[in-house]
Amino acid sequence: MCGFAGLVLDDPRARVDEELLRRMARTLEHRGPDDEQFWIDGAAGLAFRRLSIIDAAGGRQPLRSEDGLCTLVANGEIYNHRELRARLLALCHRFATGSDVEVLLHGMEERGASFVEEAVGMWASALVDRRGPTTRLVLSRDRLGLKPLYYARLEDGWAFASEPKALLAHPGIGREVRAESLLDYFVQGWTGGPRSIWDGIRRLPPGHVARIEGARIESRRYWDAPHDGLREPASSEEILGALDMVVADHLESDVPLGAFLSGGVDSNAVCDSMARARARGGGAASSLREGLVLCTVAFDDPKNDESALARRAAQRLSATHHVRTLSPDPGQLDGDLPWFFDEPLADNSTLPTLLVSRMAREHVTVALSGDGGDEVFAGYRRQVWDVREHQLRRILGRPGCALAGALGRVWPKADWLPRPLRAQSLLRDLGRDPAAAYHASTTQLSRVQALALFKDDIAAELLHHDPLDAWREHYERPRGVDPLHRAQYADLHSFLPDRILVKADRASMGASLEARPPMLDHRFVERFIHLPAAEKVRGGRGKHALREALRGRLPTEILDGTKRGFGIPAAEWLRGPLFARATLAIEDLSRDWIDGARARDLQAAHQRGVVDATAQLWSLVVLDAWRKRHSPGALRLGGGA
Repeated sequence: MCGFAGLVLDDPRARVDEELLRRMARTLEHRGPDDEQFWIDGAAGLAFRRLSIIDAAGGRQPLRSEDGLCTLVANGEIYNHRELRARLLALCHRFATGSDVEVLLHGMEERGASFVEEAVGMWASALVDRRGPTTRLVLSRDRLGLKPLYYARLEDGWAFASEPKALLAHPGIGREVRAESLLDYFVQGWTGGPRSIWDGIRRLPPGHVARIEGARIESRRYWDAPHDGLREPASSEEILGALDMVVADHLESDVPLGAFLSGGVDSNAVCDSMARARARGGGAASSLREGLVLCTVAFDDPKNDESALARRAAQRLSATHHVRTLSPDPGQLDGDLPWFFDEPLADNSTLPTLLVSRMAREHVTVALSGDGGDEVFAGYRRQVWDVREHQLRRILGRPGCALAGALGRVWPKADWLPRPLRAQSLLRDLGRDPAAAYHASTTQLSRVQALALFKDDIAAELLHHDPLDAWREHYERPRGVDPLHRAQYADLHSFLPDRILVKADRASMGASLEARPPMLDHRFVERFIHLPAAEKVRGGRGKHALREALRGRLPTEILDGTKRGFGIPAAEWLRGPLFARATLAIEDLSRDWIDGARARDLQAAHQRGVVDATAQLWSLVVLDAWRKRHSPGALRLGGGA
């Protein structure tokens, strides 16, 4: 796992500034602490920071083709690289390293950008191709968006990098903040889609390749999740066989490899498959020849602590088990965390995710995770609740739903209750269209609540923008399928890449740790995400097919246990150790973006326990810490990139 940055200038007579390229690369040191390499050839230049995983001795980048006309940098892992290498060798390509990503260089040299459709793995890559009359730059990103890739148009060319901070090191890229993205942040808790919060910086979407020549860029989607119908139910044997296959493929490593283990279904399923791969031996399982290494964090708060379950699971697997009790410190919010996140992310599990990554890095360099099980098999509570709401819609019909919506508008709020017990939420959702109702369950604030945080003039300028619009395009793309699959499809194109995977990538790479989620292997996703709803949600619980498949492998206490969070007591912190920090955030942000009086009223009401303003206050604290660390410029209304 690594990081890269690069420049391609329009004028072929120009020369890339080496010192500028070095400054860009230095911002990515955490992604690649093992090595730093540069390549400059006139108007093109690439910088690479390496975390050595495969071919640790020889797999240095940038990589060059035999004739020297194609040069590539890539961040990630290609799990079928041996198969692809054999095919390319048969076509007379000569490999200079044992690196897995070198197949991308020779494959795109042979077949063009479409070669990425043959790769299995997680990656972001940049290829400088000088075989034609003009220099061509080809950017690609893996199907699910596990690895990040950003780019920006300069006055005299293009800049691209693994993280925005590398682009911001370039003096030609401004620091203006896109106001619409800031509204997205307050509503959703994250910024997403092709536009970043930085007005001049874009992100390449998952499953896309972009071809750049001169000032022109053409981007195309090469992969999408199934969205044109449902498949037949899957047998337990099929699910377990696919799980064992993708886990085995994710085991290849020339450095210490282990896994995160909690008390949940997904991480236990992955660790069990790892143990089975080790017992079978051969192939990539050789990385486990010294035994299974599992890492677990314990929490002081029993509501979040699953360490007892994890200990018993590790004992069953005869694993070397490292457990550490973590005590997140509110002060850490102003430490390294804002540096690793170039865009604000109001997910309060970012801090414990960084801490567990640092703990795991003391023992391994690569860690498999259980991320993806909820997305593929519908394990989120909101998905289970969405199925129930659709059942009620069918019973009530349109008139009944309209009446429920009217009642929801006058029903008293009860924010302190669990969502299923909030009559107002249920009634209001029944009165909405299904897309708006599910979108509301993925957000932290309504659009009205978010706009109320801004100064009046900014809020007025943002009345044209609604984060629901872009999200609705994802929700409505699948045709002829059940509502649950539409919800999952939308999550796969928004919530997953822009929140979950951003958190996992930045936190793990902040610790110089490679995190691999086998359940987000695109082959696994394609086979099971469009199972019928009854195969996913049954008896008021999600992940039915996966749980039943694992009945013979995992104990009942894990399969039927209560799903726990992986967060921090944010509401209590904001009334205690973070109260002064939130006050400071309000004061700082109210100078130009936020209505200070309304924010202070919210804080006072939260302090008294009259309302739960955790989402608003936490978002302000994170935003203020991010702003202090990255020094953004003015807010640009109606901005583009």
